[in-house]
Amino acid sequence: MLKARVLTAIALLCGLLVGVFLLPAWAWLLVCALVCGAAAWEWGALAGFARPLRLSTAASLGGACLLLGLVTGFGSPGAAGGLLLVPLYSLSALFWLLVAPAWLAKKWSLTNPMLASVVGFVVLVPTALALVHLRAVSPWLMLAVMAVVWVADIAAYFSGRSFGRHKLAPSISPGKTWEGAIGAGLAVLLFGFGMLAWQGASQPGGALAIAAVLVMWTALSIVGDLYESLLKRQAGMKDSGSILPGHGGILDRIDSLTSTLPMVALGIVLLAR
Repeated sequence: MLKARVLTAIALLCGLLVGVFLLPAWAWLLVCALVCGAAAWEWGALAGFARPLRLSTAASLGGACLLLGLVTGFGSPGAAGGLLLVPLYSLSALFWLLVAPAWLAKKWSLTNPMLASVVGFVVLVPTALALVHLRAVSPWLMLAVMAVVWVADIAAYFSGRSFGRHKLAPSISPGKTWEGAIGAGLAVLLFGFGMLAWQGASQPGGALAIAAVLVMWTALSIVGDLYESLLKRQAGMKDSGSILPGHGGILDRIDSLTSTLPMVALGIVLLAR
């Protein structure tokens, strides 16, 4: 299992780097739309959709991502504004800041097909478009944003295994602990400030604000992880899929990204304005 997990991770990283640095804008948009559609297929399983509805959900969400990307101009080189996506990014932000925490507390379920489809759109489409958007702004920026989430995930895992004593959400994900979450936050702070120092972007006056953003970023990534864990537990599934040997499904790999990437993209658009 560990060997398969490592080999899959290496293959995914190589594929990501090739896509980010070598594909033209339209091809990267198409790849992200396909990933969105594949994730929507797994989302249909979590929601208990029958096969025809799963297929239509995958096609519609993948198609929506492709269409919105083309309308926004992300199929062309140099298009990095994303202003048209502000309402969609804002909807995603409201979901993760307000709805998702309440969802976790109340342990709501995706029993209504219409609700499940709408939530799937809010969770998946902004994430895929944020991948396209951030790459259009800067491939290195996109990778740095994703690296923060990866650092949080890895640090949470090892901190939880080494020091975990107090369960974070035992009824949702028994393996997650408060110690793991604290370890993730500290690792993200070290990584974030280390990257800023490496780039020569030291801003002592704004250190507190930067730290607050990084901690919130970490918390959001944990919320995204817990949200998918809740849906899998309610659906009686260990993994969202089996397409990635040793890792499960696509949703298992992007759960923390769904709650963070659209927020970062929204912040970039607003700061640019």
